[in-house]
Amino acid sequence: MTGHDGAPGAPGEVTGGRLVLVGNAIVDLVMRVPALPERGGDIVSSDTALTTGGGFNVLTAARRLGLRAVYAGAHGTGPFGDRVRADLARADIEVLLPPLAEADTGFCVAFVDGGGERTFATSLGAEARLTGTDAAAVLAALRPGDMVQISGYGLAYPDNGPVLAALVARLPEHVRVFLDPGPLVDQIPKEVLEPVLARCDWVSCNQREGRLLTGRDDAREAAAALAARLGPRTGVLLRADAAGCWLVPPGGEAVHIPGRRVTAVDSNGAGDAHTGAFLAFLGHGLDLDTAVRGANAAAAFAVTRHGPATGPTPGELLDFLGGEPPAARLSSVLRR
Repeated sequence: MTGHDGAPGAPGEVTGGRLVLVGNAIVDLVMRVPALPERGGDIVSSDTALTTGGGFNVLTAARRLGLRAVYAGAHGTGPFGDRVRADLARADIEVLLPPLAEADTGFCVAFVDGGGERTFATSLGAEARLTGTDAAAVLAALRPGDMVQISGYGLAYPDNGPVLAALVARLPEHVRVFLDPGPLVDQIPKEVLEPVLARCDWVSCNQREGRLLTGRDDAREAAAALAARLGPRTGVLLRADAAGCWLVPPGGEAVHIPGRRVTAVDSNGAGDAHTGAFLAFLGHGLDLDTAVRGANAAAAFAVTRHGPATGPTPGELLDFLGGEPPAARLSSVLRR
């Protein structure tokens, strides 16, 4: 197992629980365009790249910061599946399930416009065919202290949604559950979403997703309303881009945690960088305030880089923060 500096046993390696992502690692075809074309129109991309994305972004963001990570989603047989597995191996991320023989992994076309905003179109593949047998394998592989990450993308898929809801309901209490509702949250059947929300320890969403879940436009009001809906055992992070995020600790009140203003070149994967960093810092045993401020900084760093999997290493994050809080507290665990 490699640590955050890429060497076996490097300082900062979390020796307890792991991040187990029961989500979708797919291939992203990222096209940089000045603006989205009008309906029926066309536009020329200034740059095009083929990368592994989806849940891979969360896994790599956490792994770079020293948290051991496991991909427990489905994956296929074919060129896209091969690429995903190769990239997971390079990132030192364990793959739990065997590949599905009859389908390749899916892909997503991501358009990144001149303002750094991204728009997606997704073609589903093997990652959308999770089975009860797969869920049983995930359940059997869990260890005390593990953190399970669920994506709203998977909950919205017809096959995966019921399987994931049943899996989450069976998770032991020693496993913490994290949900990112994703942009398809309004397409998740109620009978799938509600039992997952009832078991979650944390929900992290952006402002649009918060509005879809609560009907509130104001970020603070949406965070508070979502926390009230979830109950006192569940925490909420409502990400507000450059403004940082709103944190509602379990049973607590909404608190604004400011972000860092940077020149964004690509927002693709920023939310994933935030989620992966937050999970890594919780795994390191950091307090909530430090974990959230560190996650805000990781997301700000990510948008200054091209590509979806651009979460920082410990050295990059500490250099990015300079002498600002919470650099000292982060440094104490990332460079010990």
